[in-house]
Amino acid sequence: MENTKDGETAGRGDLLNGWGKLNGVTGNYTVNNGSIMGDGRVWKLVLTGGPCGGKTTAQNRLATFFESLGWVVFRVPETATVLLSGGVDFNKLDGRQALSFQENLLKTMFQIEDTFFELADSCKRNCLVICDRGAMDCSAYLPRSDWVRILERNKLDEVDIRDNRYDQVIHLVTAARGAQEHYTRSNNKTRSEGLTEAENCDTKVGEAWVGHPYYDVIDNSTEFETKMRRLTKAVASKLSIFGAEDWLRPDSRKLKFLVTGELNLEQFPSFRDFKVILWRGS
Repeated sequence: MENTKDGETAGRGDLLNGWGKLNGVTGNYTVNNGSIMGDGRVWKLVLTGGPCGGKTTAQNRLATFFESLGWVVFRVPETATVLLSGGVDFNKLDGRQALSFQENLLKTMFQIEDTFFELADSCKRNCLVICDRGAMDCSAYLPRSDWVRILERNKLDEVDIRDNRYDQVIHLVTAARGAQEHYTRSNNKTRSEGLTEAENCDTKVGEAWVGHPYYDVIDNSTEFETKMRRLTKAVASKLSIFGAEDWLRPDSRKLKFLVTGELNLEQFPSFRDFKVILWRGS
């Protein structure tokens, strides 16, 4: 398999049978990747990369885009942030403590993710599950020998948790690489890395995921808003979302139409009627 940039990854094959109708339409589909449960599609996405790469904003943009298409979107919180916000200073842990912490972090991550995955599997609509980091990120913060010990003690297969647990992995490159003027630690209380540390972290987590069949890199070669559109396009293209290319153009606009004449309300799905009152101040 070939890993490339901006959603051009050669992966597990093309989607089959009716995926051009995914935008908002629920039905029984047959595909050769991802998972089908009930009537909806479940797509498990990992956002990874060094600190200050735009993962939080990316979750919001993806949620807005896919919810507008009628998808259910779940956002799995970053397990490390949950634990570190409890007062843990990872840099002050000795080797034994760091190993124990990462092992428990991995177990906690699996449990949190599985909670969302099971909910997604029970959805009748298409469902996108966005994971803020995934299992392989843990390996970037440990010596290789310690990571292998964790895998062996928990009877885990590295290739399986890297390639099969998630449908797609997107690496949002840290601002420390190519956009240093925008790198900040002020928007995350648990972020302590300087520029050099952030670059090193970005490299390590990227290397941890190499081999996943749908691994895409979104770098800082463009301004941030375009970076977010490239991200959304990378996900939409994997799912063959019809019309996504046009919707994600910088000059795209939403249009509304005024319909006149009699309407048969029985032809519409469930909706909420409301009145717009024009108020003019004095």
